Amino acid sequence: MSSAAEQEAVAGNRAADDARPSVVVNGARRAAPPPTVPAWPGTPVPLGARFRTGPDQVAGTNFALWAGGAEAVELCLFDGPGPGGGERRVRLTELTHEIWHGFVPGVLPGQRYGFRVHGRWDPWTGARWNPAKLLLDPYARAVDGDFGLPPQVYGHVRDWPEQRVADTVRDERDSAPFVPKGVVVDDGGPDDEWTYDRRPKTPWADSVIYELHVRGFTKRHPGIPEELRGTYAGLAHPAAIEHLTRLGVTAVELLPVHQFAHESHLLDRGLKNYWGYNSIGYFAPHAAYAASGTTGEQVGEFRRMVRALHAAGIEVILDVVYNHTAEAGELGPTLSLKGIDNRGYYRLQADARRYADYTGCGNTLHVVQPHVLRLITDSLRYWVTEMGVDGFRFDLAAALARSMHDVDMLSPFLAVIAQDPVLRRVKLIAEPWDVGSGGYQVGAFPPLWTEWNDRYRNAVRDFWRHALPDVREMGYRLSGSSDLYAWGGRRPYASVNFVTAHDGFTLRDLVSYERKHNEANGEGNRDGTDDNRAWNCGTEGETEDADVRALRRRQLRNLLTTLLLSTGVPMLVAGDEMGRTQRGSNNAYCQDNEISWVDWSLLEDPEWRPLFELASRLIALRHRHPVLRRRAFFSGRAHSADGLRDLAWFTARGAEMTERDWYAPAATLGMYLSGRDIPGRDERGEAISDDSFLAVLHAGEAPADFVLPGPPWAQRYELLVDTSREDQTGAPDTVYPAGAPVRVEGRTVLLLRAG
Repeated sequence: MSSAAEQEAVAGNRAADDARPSVVVNGARRAAPPPTVPAWPGTPVPLGARFRTGPDQVAGTNFALWAGGAEAVELCLFDGPGPGGGERRVRLTELTHEIWHGFVPGVLPGQRYGFRVHGRWDPWTGARWNPAKLLLDPYARAVDGDFGLPPQVYGHVRDWPEQRVADTVRDERDSAPFVPKGVVVDDGGPDDEWTYDRRPKTPWADSVIYELHVRGFTKRHPGIPEELRGTYAGLAHPAAIEHLTRLGVTAVELLPVHQFAHESHLLDRGLKNYWGYNSIGYFAPHAAYAASGTTGEQVGEFRRMVRALHAAGIEVILDVVYNHTAEAGELGPTLSLKGIDNRGYYRLQADARRYADYTGCGNTLHVVQPHVLRLITDSLRYWVTEMGVDGFRFDLAAALARSMHDVDMLSPFLAVIAQDPVLRRVKLIAEPWDVGSGGYQVGAFPPLWTEWNDRYRNAVRDFWRHALPDVREMGYRLSGSSDLYAWGGRRPYASVNFVTAHDGFTLRDLVSYERKHNEANGEGNRDGTDDNRAWNCGTEGETEDADVRALRRRQLRNLLTTLLLSTGVPMLVAGDEMGRTQRGSNNAYCQDNEISWVDWSLLEDPEWRPLFELASRLIALRHRHPVLRRRAFFSGRAHSADGLRDLAWFTARGAEMTERDWYAPAATLGMYLSGRDIPGRDERGEAISDDSFLAVLHAGEAPADFVLPGPPWAQRYELLVDTSREDQTGAPDTVYPAGAPVRVEGRTVLLLRAG
């Protein structure tokens, strides 16, 4: 039987059909097509809907759609109230290089529209054209409405008796009443003026990234007006920006803000896709995050958000999902590309009815196709040049780097990015893996690219739960991962270091849970990784035990301190700096509620406020000291007669580590960073010098004595950070002579300035 939602959708579809004259198709009554209106020839470029002045100074909109293999394309204009009201159809008769185009006089900004594309229905060869399905323009700058998934939005018949699915039978019902519409946007006007925008242009080495969700970061913030919470305007509010500037981050990395749709299995369970990794509109800001409206207003609101962040010195990086779309596999809905040219946009298997799936989401965009590559690069340039963003983090970037099958670092996608005069100048971050064979590519992306370094994440987690067999891996990760990135001119900042990300435990949950607790997702706790590398400090979940809580807070301080003292680019996750919890969920992708939203009351909680103070203090320390954000790898060689090296490693005995020490199990590691003669010069061409530091990391349970190295390393040491203490307020007279043993409490980091 159909669900109640499906029955309601069917009833709505019948009402829409009844409102128009009918015809009989294959023995069934169908609504007759709406009346058509003529279009002028227009131009094949640019793609999408562009409002402009046409011949004889007539205002209107030029529409252009690439639809290779299609037999005809109809533009559908919606002028009446309701999701499917007042449809007029315009046949686009001009065809240039597989682009259907036409100029329609009188179509102004705010006009809602979509396309119907005619062609063969032959799923066995990958042909899935179905003009009964209204399709979203891939180049739509704004989208009005949300995606539900009743049977009418599927190109194939889905609601057979007993829910039997047959993806080879074409569904002839009109989907227009059930799908969002594209919106014509005015590209001119004050929102397009960037005269007063100043991009921060923070160098990679100086960057500190803060990953956040627009809705989740602002939804519960008490300083943001309620009507702005959960929106772009909310993130632009001074109360939100104040937190970012006080913390000291230089860039926000926004979880996906491209228009996305919700998966059917979530809607069936009364849930929605919260993270947004299910894109369907690569040019449109997700409409649900707009406070100002959804008929084009979201574009200006997004731009104003970017300007406000720039004015505070904060760059905007977008997490983008070009590897797949929300149309899923052969059993998925027909929303846009699948109905425009399924074979042209998606990678298909030898059995062309099936999709090649390197993403785990049902489909993979066929990026080696020129028009698909154009779609992606046009989108990227649009967000840089017209929306003001400063960079991108590419979800499952290895899928984009595949040529025909294998990952290829000379692939068309990477080659185009490398030579593009706009894109090669912005920040480019790869998630350097996908789910296909050979998809794990950490360390393999070419210069210009930085990468999420999951080997850093794993090593730091394992060290602090005392699970590393030796300290070799930790040494590489703390010092910039030269084993992965010291080739082809790459630099230490090629490594984006992180301990947590949106996907997985929060930092607090990492020290509170060892097992995932994803029951709220309704998937029997089968979803989410089992490889958490977490330690719960002896008790699973929240506890009132004061000793366990104190140990967990210490572990949080250890993890944050390690991250912010490591060479590379640190990335924090929103709320980790104040102890946010997801109650043990390591896969909160469908939890649009308090599980995922940042709890701002933690900032006022005396138990968690010191964690924020420590994070902001460490970030400020990082900004002041270039030795903590080097632009070149350490050499480990002596640069002066006294034998002082730029990087040295010490055992707890105060002796330099030998080859044997690196291969032995160890709970204590000393890292000396020399500020003398740092490679490179400052903006005025002067040599760079800095203080020198000694970081002592002790993961053992029991206290230990660490002997401070003597000359040439230092004469004395000033204690700056001791994570065994809740309060990190500095004690300026805490100075130790070189050669003295310093007591290091169990599971503690010490940071000392060498003098």
